[in-house]
Amino acid sequence: MKIFKYNEKVQFPIEKLSVAMGNFDGLHLGHRSVIDLARPKKSSEKFGVLTFDPHPREFFFPDQKPFRLMAQTTKYMKLKTLGVDILLEVPFTKQLSVLDPNDFVNKVLHQYFHLDHVVIGADFKFGHQRKGDAKLLKSIGSSLGIKVTVASIIKNEMTEISSTAIRKALKNGFPERASKMLGEWYSVVGEVIEGDKRGRTLGYPTINLELDNLHLPKFGIYSAVVKILTGKHKGSYSAAVSIGERPTYGKQKPNLEAHILNFSDDIYGEEVSVSLICFQRPETKFSSSEKLIEQMQKDCIIAKQVTKKIGM
Repeated sequence: MKIFKYNEKVQFPIEKLSVAMGNFDGLHLGHRSVIDLARPKKSSEKFGVLTFDPHPREFFFPDQKPFRLMAQTTKYMKLKTLGVDILLEVPFTKQLSVLDPNDFVNKVLHQYFHLDHVVIGADFKFGHQRKGDAKLLKSIGSSLGIKVTVASIIKNEMTEISSTAIRKALKNGFPERASKMLGEWYSVVGEVIEGDKRGRTLGYPTINLELDNLHLPKFGIYSAVVKILTGKHKGSYSAAVSIGERPTYGKQKPNLEAHILNFSDDIYGEEVSVSLICFQRPETKFSSSEKLIEQMQKDCIIAKQVTKKIGM
Protein backbone atom coordinates (compact mmCIF):
# COMPACT_ATOMS: atom_id res chain seq x y z
CA MET A 1 0.00 0.00 0.00
CA LYS A 2 1.40 3.37 -1.05
CA ILE A 3 0.88 6.34 1.26
CA PHE A 4 0.56 9.90 -0.08
CA LYS A 5 0.26 12.95 2.16
CA TYR A 6 -1.56 16.03 0.93
CA ASN A 7 1.14 18.59 0.14
CA GLU A 8 0.44 21.53 -2.18
CA LYS A 9 4.14 21.75 -3.06
CA VAL A 10 4.24 18.20 -4.43
CA GLN A 11 2.21 17.10 -7.44
CA PHE A 12 -0.02 14.06 -6.88
CA PRO A 13 0.93 11.50 -9.53
CA ILE A 14 -2.35 9.61 -10.04
CA GLU A 15 -5.34 10.57 -12.16
CA LYS A 16 -8.98 9.51 -11.76
CA LEU A 17 -8.86 7.56 -8.52
CA SER A 18 -11.77 6.01 -6.61
CA VAL A 19 -11.56 6.50 -2.84
CA ALA A 20 -13.47 5.89 0.36
CA MET A 21 -13.31 9.02 2.53
CA GLY A 22 -13.60 9.17 6.31
CA ASN A 23 -11.77 8.85 9.61
CA PHE A 24 -12.26 5.06 9.83
CA ASP A 25 -11.35 4.74 13.52
CA GLY A 26 -11.62 1.04 14.31
CA LEU A 27 -12.36 -0.04 10.73
CA HIS A 28 -15.69 -1.56 11.78
CA LEU A 29 -18.22 -3.24 9.46
CA GLY A 30 -19.75 0.12 8.50
CA HIS A 31 -16.35 1.44 7.44
CA ARG A 32 -15.68 -1.72 5.47
CA SER A 33 -18.93 -1.31 3.57
CA VAL A 34 -17.81 2.21 2.57
CA ILE A 35 -14.43 0.88 1.43
CA ASP A 36 -16.03 -1.96 -0.54
CA LEU A 37 -18.15 0.52 -2.51
CA ALA A 38 -14.98 2.32 -3.58
CA ARG A 39 -13.42 -0.91 -4.83
CA PRO A 40 -13.39 -1.00 -8.67
CA LYS A 41 -15.15 -3.84 -10.47
CA LYS A 42 -11.93 -4.67 -12.30
CA SER A 43 -9.39 -6.13 -9.89
CA SER A 44 -6.60 -4.66 -12.01
CA GLU A 45 -7.71 -1.10 -11.18
CA LYS A 46 -6.32 0.51 -8.04
CA PHE A 47 -8.38 2.31 -5.41
CA GLY A 48 -7.72 4.17 -2.21
CA VAL A 49 -8.81 5.49 1.15
CA LEU A 50 -8.68 9.18 2.06
CA THR A 51 -8.40 9.93 5.75
CA PHE A 52 -7.31 12.71 8.11
CA ASP A 53 -4.50 12.95 10.65
CA PRO A 54 -4.78 13.99 13.36
CA HIS A 55 -8.39 12.96 13.78
CA PRO A 56 -10.49 16.18 13.68
CA ARG A 57 -11.72 15.43 17.20
CA GLU A 58 -8.11 15.47 18.46
CA PHE A 59 -7.52 18.77 16.67
CA PHE A 60 -10.56 20.55 18.11
CA PHE A 61 -10.44 18.95 21.60
CA PRO A 62 -6.77 18.29 22.39
CA ASP A 63 -7.39 17.94 26.15
CA GLN A 64 -10.09 15.31 25.76
CA LYS A 65 -9.44 11.76 26.99
CA PRO A 66 -7.96 9.46 24.32
CA PHE A 67 -10.70 7.96 22.17
CA ARG A 68 -8.95 6.15 19.31
CA LEU A 69 -9.85 2.47 18.92
CA MET A 70 -6.59 1.72 17.15
CA ALA A 71 -3.18 3.26 16.63
CA GLN A 72 -2.40 4.81 13.26
CA THR A 73 0.10 2.06 12.43
CA THR A 74 -2.56 -0.57 13.16
CA LYS A 75 -4.97 1.20 10.83
CA TYR A 76 -2.35 1.13 8.06
CA MET A 77 -1.82 -2.60 8.58
CA LYS A 78 -5.54 -3.39 8.47
CA LEU A 79 -6.17 -1.22 5.40
CA LYS A 80 -3.43 -3.11 3.61
CA THR A 81 -5.03 -6.40 4.67
CA LEU A 82 -8.34 -5.17 3.21
CA GLY A 83 -6.64 -4.77 -0.16
CA VAL A 84 -6.42 -0.97 -0.21
CA ASP A 85 -3.78 0.07 -2.76
CA ILE A 86 -3.36 3.76 -1.91
CA LEU A 87 -3.77 5.75 1.30
CA LEU A 88 -4.30 9.48 0.95
CA GLU A 89 -3.60 11.21 4.25
CA VAL A 90 -4.72 14.81 4.67
CA PRO A 91 -3.11 16.66 7.61
CA PHE A 92 -5.93 18.20 9.64
CA THR A 93 -4.59 21.71 10.22
CA LYS A 94 -6.02 25.12 11.08
CA GLN A 95 -5.98 25.98 7.36
CA LEU A 96 -7.97 22.85 6.49
CA SER A 97 -10.45 23.36 9.33
CA VAL A 98 -11.58 26.74 7.99
CA LEU A 99 -12.10 25.65 4.37
CA ASP A 100 -15.75 25.84 3.45
CA PRO A 101 -17.23 22.69 1.88
CA ASN A 102 -16.96 24.02 -1.70
CA ASP A 103 -13.31 24.95 -1.29
CA PHE A 104 -12.47 21.60 0.32
CA VAL A 105 -13.99 19.60 -2.53
CA ASN A 106 -12.59 21.83 -5.26
CA LYS A 107 -9.12 22.36 -3.84
CA VAL A 108 -8.37 19.01 -2.13
CA LEU A 109 -10.48 16.37 -3.89
CA HIS A 110 -10.61 17.83 -7.40
CA GLN A 111 -7.59 20.02 -8.11
CA TYR A 112 -5.04 18.14 -6.01
CA PHE A 113 -6.08 14.48 -5.90
CA HIS A 114 -7.98 14.43 -9.25
CA LEU A 115 -10.60 12.06 -7.83
CA ASP A 116 -13.36 10.76 -10.05
CA HIS A 117 -15.26 8.69 -7.44
CA VAL A 118 -15.72 9.35 -3.70
CA VAL A 119 -17.59 7.08 -1.29
CA ILE A 120 -18.71 8.32 2.14
CA GLY A 121 -20.93 7.10 4.95
CA ALA A 122 -24.39 8.66 5.21
CA ASP A 123 -23.39 10.54 8.39
CA PHE A 124 -20.11 12.00 7.05
CA LYS A 125 -19.62 15.74 7.55
CA PHE A 126 -16.91 17.97 6.08
CA GLY A 127 -15.82 21.58 5.69
CA HIS A 128 -15.81 24.51 8.11
CA GLN A 129 -18.12 23.88 11.08
CA ARG A 130 -19.11 20.53 9.52
CA LYS A 131 -21.46 22.35 7.13
CA GLY A 132 -20.92 19.86 4.33
CA ASP A 133 -22.99 16.67 4.17
CA ALA A 134 -23.70 13.88 1.70
CA LYS A 135 -26.28 15.89 -0.24
CA LEU A 136 -23.94 18.86 -0.66
CA LEU A 137 -20.99 16.64 -1.62
CA LYS A 138 -23.11 15.07 -4.35
CA SER A 139 -24.08 18.47 -5.66
CA ILE A 140 -20.53 19.89 -5.69
CA GLY A 141 -19.10 16.65 -7.03
CA SER A 142 -21.55 16.59 -9.91
CA SER A 143 -20.38 20.02 -11.07
CA LEU A 144 -16.74 18.87 -11.02
CA GLY A 145 -17.15 15.44 -12.60
CA ILE A 146 -16.75 13.53 -9.33
CA LYS A 147 -19.18 10.66 -8.81
CA VAL A 148 -20.31 10.47 -5.18
CA THR A 149 -21.66 7.27 -3.61
CA VAL A 150 -23.26 7.33 -0.16
CA ALA A 151 -23.13 4.15 1.91
CA SER A 152 -26.07 3.41 4.20
CA ILE A 153 -25.48 3.14 7.94
CA ILE A 154 -25.32 -0.52 8.95
CA LYS A 155 -27.20 -1.84 11.98
CA ASN A 156 -27.00 -5.08 13.91
CA GLU A 157 -29.54 -6.55 16.32
CA MET A 158 -28.53 -4.09 19.05
CA THR A 159 -27.63 -0.73 17.53
CA GLU A 160 -26.30 1.25 14.60
CA ILE A 161 -22.70 0.24 13.99
CA SER A 162 -20.40 3.14 14.81
CA SER A 163 -17.08 3.90 16.49
CA THR A 164 -19.06 5.58 19.30
CA ALA A 165 -21.11 2.43 19.92
CA ILE A 166 -17.94 0.32 19.99
CA ARG A 167 -16.31 2.65 22.53
CA LYS A 168 -19.42 2.38 24.72
CA ALA A 169 -19.40 -1.42 24.55
CA LEU A 170 -15.73 -1.55 25.55
CA LYS A 171 -16.18 0.98 28.36
CA ASN A 172 -19.01 -1.15 29.77
CA GLY A 173 -16.98 -4.37 29.62
CA PHE A 174 -18.58 -6.01 26.56
CA PRO A 175 -15.76 -6.72 24.07
CA GLU A 176 -17.92 -9.38 22.42
CA ARG A 177 -20.47 -6.67 21.47
CA ALA A 178 -17.66 -4.51 20.11
CA SER A 179 -16.37 -7.49 18.13
CA LYS A 180 -19.73 -8.02 16.43
CA MET A 181 -19.56 -4.44 15.15
CA LEU A 182 -15.89 -4.71 14.18
CA GLY A 183 -16.31 -8.00 12.33
CA GLU A 184 -13.38 -9.41 14.32
CA TRP A 185 -12.18 -9.55 17.91
CA TYR A 186 -11.32 -6.16 19.40
CA SER A 187 -7.52 -6.11 19.64
CA VAL A 188 -4.71 -3.99 21.00
CA VAL A 189 -1.60 -4.18 18.83
CA GLY A 190 1.82 -3.07 19.95
CA GLU A 191 5.38 -3.83 20.91
CA VAL A 192 6.07 -5.78 24.09
CA ILE A 193 7.77 -3.48 26.59
CA GLU A 194 9.49 -4.11 29.89
CA GLY A 195 7.34 -3.88 33.01
CA ASP A 196 8.24 -4.14 36.67
CA LYS A 197 8.51 -7.97 36.36
CA ARG A 198 6.28 -8.44 39.43
CA GLY A 199 4.23 -11.08 37.63
CA ARG A 200 7.30 -13.26 37.18
CA THR A 201 8.06 -13.14 40.92
CA LEU A 202 4.45 -14.23 41.58
CA GLY A 203 4.76 -17.17 39.20
CA TYR A 204 2.68 -15.51 36.48
CA PRO A 205 5.01 -13.75 34.01
CA THR A 206 3.27 -11.19 31.83
CA ILE A 207 3.89 -9.23 28.67
CA ASN A 208 3.17 -5.50 28.81
CA LEU A 209 1.67 -3.16 26.21
CA GLU A 210 1.20 0.59 26.45
CA LEU A 211 -2.30 2.02 25.98
CA ASP A 212 -1.20 5.61 25.28
CA ASN A 213 -3.62 7.57 23.06
CA LEU A 214 -6.12 4.70 22.96
CA HIS A 215 -9.67 4.48 24.29
CA LEU A 216 -9.49 2.49 27.54
CA PRO A 217 -11.77 -0.54 27.91
CA LYS A 218 -13.32 -1.25 31.31
CA PHE A 219 -10.60 -1.92 33.85
CA GLY A 220 -10.43 -5.55 34.92
CA ILE A 221 -9.51 -9.08 33.88
CA TYR A 222 -10.31 -10.54 30.46
CA SER A 223 -10.07 -13.88 28.72
CA ALA A 224 -8.00 -13.21 25.63
CA VAL A 225 -5.98 -14.51 22.73
CA VAL A 226 -2.43 -13.24 22.21
CA LYS A 227 -1.06 -13.47 18.69
CA ILE A 228 2.71 -13.05 18.48
CA LEU A 229 3.33 -11.42 15.11
CA THR A 230 7.13 -11.36 14.97
CA GLY A 231 10.06 -13.46 16.15
CA LYS A 232 10.56 -17.18 16.60
CA HIS A 233 7.43 -17.65 18.75
CA LYS A 234 4.92 -16.52 16.09
CA GLY A 235 1.50 -17.98 16.76
CA SER A 236 -1.71 -17.68 18.79
CA TYR A 237 -1.95 -18.38 22.52
CA SER A 238 -4.63 -18.34 25.22
CA ALA A 239 -4.15 -15.66 27.86
CA ALA A 240 -5.56 -13.94 30.92
CA VAL A 241 -5.29 -10.16 30.53
CA SER A 242 -5.35 -7.34 33.03
CA ILE A 243 -6.23 -3.81 31.89
CA GLY A 244 -5.98 -1.07 34.47
CA GLU A 245 -3.94 0.57 37.20
CA ARG A 246 -2.87 -2.51 39.25
CA PRO A 247 -4.24 -1.15 42.58
CA THR A 248 -2.80 -3.92 44.80
CA TYR A 249 0.58 -2.22 44.48
CA GLY A 250 -0.62 1.37 44.36
CA LYS A 251 -2.37 3.02 41.42
CA GLN A 252 -0.14 3.23 38.37
CA LYS A 253 -0.41 4.39 34.76
CA PRO A 254 -3.04 2.24 33.00
CA ASN A 255 -1.57 -0.48 30.82
CA LEU A 256 -2.28 -3.94 29.46
CA GLU A 257 -0.64 -7.00 31.02
CA ALA A 258 -1.16 -10.44 29.51
CA HIS A 259 -0.23 -13.73 31.12
CA ILE A 260 0.13 -16.18 28.24
CA LEU A 261 -0.92 -19.62 29.46
CA ASN A 262 1.87 -22.22 29.52
CA PHE A 263 4.40 -19.75 28.11
CA SER A 264 7.33 -18.07 29.83
CA ASP A 265 9.81 -17.10 27.08
CA ASP A 266 11.20 -13.59 26.68
CA ILE A 267 9.49 -11.72 23.80
CA TYR A 268 10.50 -8.13 24.62
CA GLY A 269 10.46 -5.99 21.49
CA GLU A 270 8.23 -8.34 19.52
CA GLU A 271 4.98 -7.16 17.94
CA VAL A 272 1.83 -8.75 19.36
CA SER A 273 -1.93 -8.47 18.99
CA VAL A 274 -4.04 -9.00 22.12
CA SER A 275 -7.70 -9.82 21.38
CA LEU A 276 -10.21 -9.42 24.20
CA ILE A 277 -12.76 -12.26 24.18
CA CYS A 278 -14.81 -11.55 27.29
CA PHE A 279 -14.70 -9.64 30.57
CA GLN A 280 -14.16 -11.82 33.64
CA ARG A 281 -14.13 -9.51 36.67
CA PRO A 282 -13.42 -5.91 37.75
CA GLU A 283 -9.98 -4.78 38.86
CA THR A 284 -9.52 -5.48 42.58
CA LYS A 285 -7.14 -4.38 45.32
CA PHE A 286 -5.99 -7.48 47.21
CA SER A 287 -4.82 -7.49 50.83
CA SER A 288 -1.78 -9.64 50.07
CA SER A 289 0.25 -11.20 47.25
CA GLU A 290 -1.06 -14.61 48.34
CA LYS A 291 -4.67 -13.52 47.80
CA LEU A 292 -3.73 -12.11 44.40
CA ILE A 293 -2.02 -15.36 43.35
CA GLU A 294 -5.07 -17.35 44.46
CA GLN A 295 -7.31 -15.21 42.27
CA MET A 296 -4.89 -15.31 39.32
CA GLN A 297 -5.09 -19.11 39.38
CA LYS A 298 -8.88 -18.86 39.04
CA ASP A 299 -8.56 -16.22 36.29
CA CYS A 300 -6.31 -18.49 34.24
CA ILE A 301 -8.70 -21.45 34.58
CA ILE A 302 -11.58 -19.30 33.28
CA ALA A 303 -9.44 -17.91 30.45
CA LYS A 304 -8.50 -21.44 29.39
CA GLN A 305 -12.16 -22.52 29.38
CA VAL A 306 -13.32 -19.46 27.43
CA THR A 307 -10.60 -19.61 24.76
CA LYS A 308 -11.10 -23.37 24.36
CA LYS A 309 -14.68 -22.65 23.26
CA ILE A 310 -13.37 -20.54 20.36
CA GLY A 311 -10.95 -23.20 19.21
CA MET A 312 -7.77 -22.38 21.10
